[in-house]
Amino acid sequence: MVSQNPQEFTAESGLSGAEAILRILGKMGVERIFASPGSEWYALWECLAKPYAPGEFPVYCSTRHEETAVAMATGYAKVTGKLPAVILHSTVGSLHATMALRAAVHERVPMVVLAGESVAFGEDEGPDPGDQWLAVLADLGGPAKLAEPSVKWSFGLNTAAILPATIQRACQLAVAVPQGPVFVSIPWEFMFETVKPGALSVTALPKSPAANSEAIDELAQALVASASPLVITEYVGRSVRAVDHLVVLAELLGAPVFEGWHPGYLNFPRAHPLYGGIRPTNPLYGGTSPKIGFSEFLNDFDLLLLIDTVLPWHPPSSAPGARTRVAVLGDDPLHAPMPFWGFRCDLIVPGQVETSLAMLVDRVRTMLPPDARASSIERWRERHVSQRQKFHERSQIPQNKKSIDARLVLDELNQILPSDAIVVDETITHRLEILRRLDCLTPGRYFNACYGGLGLGLGTALGVKVARPDQAVINLIGDGGFNYNPVLPSLGACQEHRIPILIVIFNNAGYLSQKAGIPQHFPDGWAVKSNTFIGTSITPTPDYSSLARMFDGYGEKVEDPGQVRAALLRGLEAISRGQLALIDIKLEPIN
Repeated sequence: MVSQNPQEFTAESGLSGAEAILRILGKMGVERIFASPGSEWYALWECLAKPYAPGEFPVYCSTRHEETAVAMATGYAKVTGKLPAVILHSTVGSLHATMALRAAVHERVPMVVLAGESVAFGEDEGPDPGDQWLAVLADLGGPAKLAEPSVKWSFGLNTAAILPATIQRACQLAVAVPQGPVFVSIPWEFMFETVKPGALSVTALPKSPAANSEAIDELAQALVASASPLVITEYVGRSVRAVDHLVVLAELLGAPVFEGWHPGYLNFPRAHPLYGGIRPTNPLYGGTSPKIGFSEFLNDFDLLLLIDTVLPWHPPSSAPGARTRVAVLGDDPLHAPMPFWGFRCDLIVPGQVETSLAMLVDRVRTMLPPDARASSIERWRERHVSQRQKFHERSQIPQNKKSIDARLVLDELNQILPSDAIVVDETITHRLEILRRLDCLTPGRYFNACYGGLGLGLGTALGVKVARPDQAVINLIGDGGFNYNPVLPSLGACQEHRIPILIVIFNNAGYLSQKAGIPQHFPDGWAVKSNTFIGTSITPTPDYSSLARMFDGYGEKVEDPGQVRAALLRGLEAISRGQLALIDIKLEPIN
């Protein structure tokens, strides 16, 4: 407990450090704060308890887990493009959050993350933070040091005098290209100090720079001169307007657009004749051998344009032949946070993708007559139709199958999804089928919630729902991923803040991705011979649907293929009433 009452601050005498934080965040465009409980934030909570006008402070949304808070900020930022803030509990909360922050760094999701600490441990004359700070919460370097590897920029505030300027700078760095999470640890003691009103003057947020005009000219000339260009992307869909620009560019060039194996968004309209599809390169995700297939296919093209993509093919050394040039466009085209990238690049064009694509479209329009590539579009239209027909023929589900097939679930969902529904996907082995079968989705309505680590799907879906409260939000998640999520805090947030989402669990009672690699690498090994796959099972299987009922939600377990559509409809009806809903769909067990 605080040893003395917090000082009352007025406009004339100045503001407390805590109130200064809130006001500066608001002035820098932050409308939402996602937080987890932490005993160092008393001064800030006192400010939020005061009467204040709507919009004066950012809306504070308290969750019950740090990973949920960061995931909610991620979902909110992906949908709105706005800068959120996150408040964590000291070193321990920061460590909880680092997996989610690491994903935000790689996906370039901007947010300002604040954590508290103590630098005096009760030895000064100010409010006493309590004996727990020295005993169980203090670590060498503090929260900023612990979070540093998982964020874009990290700083431990060392004097209250620079608190306002540091919060401003954190907001600027978060939105500066390449965007990402930034971290500031703020000592408890500074939140009680007085910040003079004049210190709250606010500077502007940086504008995202487009590519250099000469570089765009060079890229446009190369594309127009190409007889067979091809585009590969994974993250263009972070901006719906960027997708619109890409559609126009592809039509001008007659160039097909493929998505890499791990698209974070829906990057191109699925029904468009120039959509080439998802290129699976990893057998764990439904592909073939990772070292054959797509790279040989790319030799048929003389120019590859990689737009905001991390892994266009694998391995990087299996690049197309010398006659095929490779151009790269993106706000971080060489992917600085990654230890290795290794793809051959003949032309590198750094720049914010949406504005750079708009410039590129304008240049190409001046260089190509209308319908100059109509014949190429027709050829790809025929291929597109043929590929879709083959896919549906190849993936027909046997009518007499008694267990539920994930493909059936997706086909049913594709038929009943509301026209504006948003899907948040945290699956691994089912991801390729989700991307192929949910062809009713349009750009801006699909978000991947897994970047290497599991545990962010529920929180991301909640953040999306906060951003789009009038749209249905559906989280598709494997039972393995569900077990990695902070489930109770996330469902608690659904209930407390009335942000209902529909959770659909693809329950195959295990980790299929863990099992799938063993036959590939040890086809004649002991595991295959004895059908002994270690660590893949999630059994006994709990009744996940009962969790929803614990939080006043709707829960249902589905084991009959004939009941899948009806169960999904009941789930959609529940969220339309304001209830969270969880549909546990029992697939054929992996063992």
